[in-house]
Amino acid sequence: MDEDYDVIVLGTGLKECILSGLLSVDGLKVLHMDRNDYYGGESTSLNLTQLWKRFRGNDKTPEQLGSSREYNVDMIPKYMMANGGLVRILIHTDVTKYLNFKAVDGSFVYNKGKIYKVPATDVEALKSPLMGLFEKRRARKFFIYVQDYEDNDPKSHEGLDLNKVTARELITKYGLEDDTIDFIGHALALHIDDTYLDQPAMEFIKKMKLYAESLARFQGGSPYIYPLYGLGELPQAFARLSAVYGGTYMLNKPECKVEFDDNGKAIGVTSEGETAKGKKIVCDPSYLPDKVRKVGKVARAICIMSHPIPDTNDSHSAQVILPQKQLGRKSDMYLFCCSYAHNVAAKGKYIAFVSTEAETDNPEIELKPGIDLLGSIDEIFYDTYDRFEPTNNNEADNCYISTSYDATTHFESTVKDVFALYNKITGKALELSGDLSAASAAAAAAEE
Repeated sequence: MDEDYDVIVLGTGLKECILSGLLSVDGLKVLHMDRNDYYGGESTSLNLTQLWKRFRGNDKTPEQLGSSREYNVDMIPKYMMANGGLVRILIHTDVTKYLNFKAVDGSFVYNKGKIYKVPATDVEALKSPLMGLFEKRRARKFFIYVQDYEDNDPKSHEGLDLNKVTARELITKYGLEDDTIDFIGHALALHIDDTYLDQPAMEFIKKMKLYAESLARFQGGSPYIYPLYGLGELPQAFARLSAVYGGTYMLNKPECKVEFDDNGKAIGVTSEGETAKGKKIVCDPSYLPDKVRKVGKVARAICIMSHPIPDTNDSHSAQVILPQKQLGRKSDMYLFCCSYAHNVAAKGKYIAFVSTEAETDNPEIELKPGIDLLGSIDEIFYDTYDRFEPTNNNEADNCYISTSYDATTHFESTVKDVFALYNKITGKALELSGDLSAASAAAAAAEE
């Protein structure tokens, strides 16, 4: 281990594994270590026995749930936007060859106490029971504007400069009602709060277009895809990628102490009396706790059920977003459901997560609006974890720390963090080449 590396990565969480893969592909010499004896860190995947040990303190799993081995319960479950940043990274790095994806059946939104399919196009807007007759027409016009909008075609801008006009001003022009703005902003554009309304509309429009394009990609019921056997496959796939390009992986390395010189610059990592020298250190917040601050807390419930979420058209896999305003909260709540169809549970069983940014110290009460939508539950586990973000100056200490995973059930914010870290580590933007249609073909093959 006493060697020199360009980058030492600590922790095999998804963000760290993606970065380690990308940096290895770039030709950097990477050492990747983890104090655990398993991949995934916070974003690991547990079988039934591991789930019981972690949350119940024993390994006595109920017989009626089936074999422990058939379960792959992701601790940070998130769906991927079919045209989103993570899928582009997977194609760019050719990690798709290690994974099989399956489209997610449904994308829904909670409105006035009920669950509705998220309408994403002008045609769907006209059919949607979410809106009254006149509102449907207004929404249809707005959707057509978004669909036709092209950066390089000034005619499609209708005289608006979306780098200056705010999202609120654009929406006002179409006269949309608050409930419509709610589902468009939170369930389509996937904004996690309402601050986007007073920012330039360009980002909002791009996010809506991403949703619509992702939806069109697989002609399925949602814009999302998910790997068979769950996300636990992802860190391992990136580990394989890194190894192909000469990266070195070491699991079960106790301590992993970052070493600094007299100027406070990181110079390496020590474990079991050996020190590996590294120019840059990339890690999750748990490896450098004095360089991060707590910014929040995620509350969640993990449920095992014998049926899909009611009112989601019997979807074997689905996401339901509960916008903050609908619940009188400061942050959205998310339902994630996946099943034996994605090989994450025994036959006939479904795994559901309810998650949100915690606003109280009582997850049972706080998550109730989401849990009430699930119907009968076989088993439920409550959990909270703190969210951290880095406070250090990268240039001063050569440490690049990821932010903790948020409560969202899709990958958009995670990928944003990966792009930002890559840019800081390498000094360049991540250029993603790759043919998106190749991934469509791979996913289609997995469906058959």
